[in-house]
Amino acid sequence: MSAIPALQPRLTWRSAARHAAGLLVPRRSDYAELPRSWRRDLIAGVTVGIVALPLALGFGVASGVGAAAGLVTAIVAGFVAAVFGGSHLQVSGPTGAMTVVLVPVVARYGPDAVFALSILAGLLVVVMGLVGMGRLVSVIPWPVVEGFTLGIGVIIFLQQVPLALDVPKPDGENAALVAVSTLRVADWSVATVPLMLTVGAIVLMLVLARIRRSLPGSLIAVAAVTVVAEVADLPVARIGELPASLPSPSFPGWDNEAIAALFPAALAIAALAALESLLSARVADGMVEEVPNTQADRELVGQGLANIASGIFGGMPATGAIARTAVNVRAGARTRVASASHAVVLVAVVLLATPVVALIPTAALAGVLIVTAVRMIDLGTARSILRSTRSDGLVFVVTVAVTIVFDLVVAVEAGVAVAAFLALRAMSRVSGLRREGVPELDAAEEDALLHEHIAVYRFHGALFFGGTKQFLDELTSVKHVHVIILALTDVRMMDASGANALTEIVTSLQRRGITVLLKGLDASQLRVAGAVGVLAAIGELHYFHDISAAVAHARNHVRHELNGRSQLDCATSPAR
Repeated sequence: MSAIPALQPRLTWRSAARHAAGLLVPRRSDYAELPRSWRRDLIAGVTVGIVALPLALGFGVASGVGAAAGLVTAIVAGFVAAVFGGSHLQVSGPTGAMTVVLVPVVARYGPDAVFALSILAGLLVVVMGLVGMGRLVSVIPWPVVEGFTLGIGVIIFLQQVPLALDVPKPDGENAALVAVSTLRVADWSVATVPLMLTVGAIVLMLVLARIRRSLPGSLIAVAAVTVVAEVADLPVARIGELPASLPSPSFPGWDNEAIAALFPAALAIAALAALESLLSARVADGMVEEVPNTQADRELVGQGLANIASGIFGGMPATGAIARTAVNVRAGARTRVASASHAVVLVAVVLLATPVVALIPTAALAGVLIVTAVRMIDLGTARSILRSTRSDGLVFVVTVAVTIVFDLVVAVEAGVAVAAFLALRAMSRVSGLRREGVPELDAAEEDALLHEHIAVYRFHGALFFGGTKQFLDELTSVKHVHVIILALTDVRMMDASGANALTEIVTSLQRRGITVLLKGLDASQLRVAGAVGVLAAIGELHYFHDISAAVAHARNHVRHELNGRSQLDCATSPAR
């Protein structure tokens, strides 16, 4: 038997290694549907590639890293996440949410820091997947998710003001303040032309969407605006020269000081990459029934590897992209070949069309991103949340406000914190304690006397750190009672704070000579009660599974107490 404990760590390490291998290694089952779906997958890949091109260029420019970095990210991160991720339908690449986080990073540390940041954040996301944090996204409340999305839409819209006016981006990290500064310093005699191109791209996209939603409106709008700018020889800023091939892989130079400086930003980017990717994958799962659901931990590992690869090739951090993933699903994708082939389409653009892409006005990309931002702002959903409950409305408003004023990760943290506080407050309000009659007592004189000295209290709801004060106050104020029976059958949840309060109550009552009997905890609650010391305080003989047994014990105890007092009174009374 002594050898068994020694083997236990080895078995644990083996199981951990098998778990990690299962998350890191692609599987044959990932492509089980390919013989039946390869045509649809390839068509979907081409469709998504066409949609992703202007978005990748636009997000690269908007983040301050450059169009080439955006394109590299869409190719490298898109392909790696498709192969290693946990979703069959997810399309990954640069996104508006990530752009929002990167703008202040570029302003503070410069564009070159983004590559190291992508690798560092990728490592953190891989670790998150390996330790099983993929399920945490399910605890994020809906108002937080929607508030986060609406806030992102507002920030992306504001970030396009300098691009739409061809004005160099003023210094600053807050998108609203930068937009206001841009309007103040703009030379409107020059800015009118790029603004008209931006408006033209927006109008064309909206018209094409009304004619046929399946048309690649963003690509057509960008192409049309580019042709107009070229034919009219308009003096507007262009994307400029792009590499004619993918850059060679290289690791950015960094030291301990650089890592320490970038770590907070990397942590924020890792949290955002995990959150947005899992939310996007969950949306994709809801759109198709026959495709297996996303493996959350594997999806995190895949996204982490995608970010590492993107940084090595000179790209920016990436996440699962909700809009491109939705296009992928609607185009008929059923396996990860679709998202992998979208990366191949973008490689073809790099190899064959970079001279043409270099001519695209940045104002056209601003138009594409403005339409993307407006589509993220779902006023119907916002109205529904605000009309639902005050608590949900408050959570939604707080998340939107913090997203716009501060940043996305702080917004999610603040939204979840407010939602948790309000949920705990609501839970404590519906929890309570009430006194009940003692069962199985009749009107006989003895039983009536016993009834005066036995009290039954029933607690319902949650016994936790937010709802123990009322419980404590009411019980410790009870008088003229020998035995209290606490019926806890209706306790839905008990944490260590609740169990500790119960221990304090039992100890306080017993100091006053009141015996406490407990009844009705389930197995998990008993474990908590035992660990905290409740059972030790009452003694094992004072815990019951049945109310009848508890009442019988209480009756015997009170009889014993009353008889003992009677005998004591006789012994101490003066002889006649």
